[in-house]
Amino acid sequence: MRKYKKFVHITPLDKWRFKVLYIFSLLIILCLFGRLVKLQVFNASDLQRKARLIQSSKTISFKKRRSIVDRNNRLIAYDKPLYKLWAHPKYFNFPGDLTEGVRSIEEVVKKLSPILGMKDEILLEKFNNKMSGIKLLDKISEEKAKKIKNLQISGLDLFKYSQRYYPQGELYSNLVGFVNDDNKGSAGLELHLDNQIKVINKSNSIKRGGDGTPLPDNSAPGDFISDYKSLGLTIDSKLQKASFNALSRQVREWKAKKGFAIVMDVNNGQILSLVTVPTYDPNKFWQYDSELFKGWYSQDLFEPGSTFKPINLALALEEKVIQKDGLVEDIGRINVGGWTLSNWDKKGNGYINYPKVLQVSSNVGMVKIMQNLDPIIYWEWLENLGINKNLETDLYESTAGQLKRKDLFVNESIEPAVASFGKGFSISPLKLVQLHAALANGGFEVTPHVTSTFKERLYGNSKKQFFSYEVSKTILEWMESVVDEGSGSGVKIDGYRIAGKTGTSQKAFNGSYTSKKVCSFVATLPVNDPKYVVLVVVDEPSKSYAYGSTVAVPVAKEIIESLIVIEKIPPKIKDYETIVKKP
Repeated sequence: MRKYKKFVHITPLDKWRFKVLYIFSLLIILCLFGRLVKLQVFNASDLQRKARLIQSSKTISFKKRRSIVDRNNRLIAYDKPLYKLWAHPKYFNFPGDLTEGVRSIEEVVKKLSPILGMKDEILLEKFNNKMSGIKLLDKISEEKAKKIKNLQISGLDLFKYSQRYYPQGELYSNLVGFVNDDNKGSAGLELHLDNQIKVINKSNSIKRGGDGTPLPDNSAPGDFISDYKSLGLTIDSKLQKASFNALSRQVREWKAKKGFAIVMDVNNGQILSLVTVPTYDPNKFWQYDSELFKGWYSQDLFEPGSTFKPINLALALEEKVIQKDGLVEDIGRINVGGWTLSNWDKKGNGYINYPKVLQVSSNVGMVKIMQNLDPIIYWEWLENLGINKNLETDLYESTAGQLKRKDLFVNESIEPAVASFGKGFSISPLKLVQLHAALANGGFEVTPHVTSTFKERLYGNSKKQFFSYEVSKTILEWMESVVDEGSGSGVKIDGYRIAGKTGTSQKAFNGSYTSKKVCSFVATLPVNDPKYVVLVVVDEPSKSYAYGSTVAVPVAKEIIESLIVIEKIPPKIKDYETIVKKP
């Protein structure tokens, strides 16, 4: 069948309809143009600001410090991030509001109060009719700060800062110190090692694309890498706690002015515990006397008294002015240069060997022994030991010991005489520890330190050797007899070979000795394989019968018992080496 095409006739558009469409189109164009003018001219700066906020972000630098941890990574000090909240009511604006709109303070408070856990009326009082620069709250946690940020309220600013916390309180305060309100180190390691602890982060801007992808800019490699390193200490927190408790009890018991206890590895100088009493809470440092912030164990000096006698005997052996099996007569007193010197109990001990000199702590015996040594050589030995020099360490800045001038020491016979039993010169407790460590490790100098990154010199390089191996071994055995048979018997522990020496020295004031005492005890263990030195010093115990044996020894024993458990030191019997060689 044949198909036919259908034709449609077009009629002209009515003039009035054409005019309507024309006018409508023109109005749309004019509206678009007006909108464009408004955006490009009147709202340009505001839009540019919003665009920059979307396209770029800035990492803000704030003062931060490394965490401090013990050798087992237990926290000693750390920075806790907190926030301060500032308000500017004249800019209050909620998401989606017109730029010109300003929300009321009451509307903002209603959203803030549940997050901050505060009543509306209390929060409202903080505004005090001010319209800008109002500090609402500080010490806001990260969790709450995140919730406030999520509100996206214009006119609220969160300022991030860090606050130092010391979770173990007073246990480490005399060692670690504290930072002040400006986050600056003000005592202890926080001050002395400030450059190693503080972290400086750069402020950087980063541009992003529409999907949030970072865009290339001029940032250098590593600009956005955070520093998460910690300052590691050689201290063991368990031993620190045990030492602190033992020392605190004894200082209270004897109503002493202060006390100090330290445990150190004799082979490398690593300090395992260091405590002083009294102490303070570094989280509330402003409540305490500033005198407590001082590291007196390295900055204060004292006359070591009888704890220095083993050092003097080592000098006499090195110079061969005495023999190992020699004897000395002790009649209880001796006259030197017109001065009468006597034993602590005013009694004589007859002819005694050198171990006995240490056991009974004979002053007369020591004077006679050291009179065999030329005063010039004696003084030079003391200088070589660093008695009058600063001790380089990572602790507080140390105070150099006081040693009499060489000409005075050589020409006045009383000076070497009193020096023979640890009087007439002064050193810090930390220096005394160093010297006894040398007696224990075969004669080598080690530097006491508490940071695990401390650079200790190695044997065989520039390391100084104070004593020969033979002499140090002999002195250690003589000191062992003090624990087995002498004034240090209170520290004896079955199955363990311990060497020690007690000390009780009078304190001098304005050139005269007073009734005030410093009681001390130094121990080395185990004698068969020396590893640790323990020093306890108690200053000015005020009760009767205060001696190194009664005041310091009990503290040392408690510390050593804890040390044995923590370090898993196996027991040894005195003749172990001989027994294992028998068939």
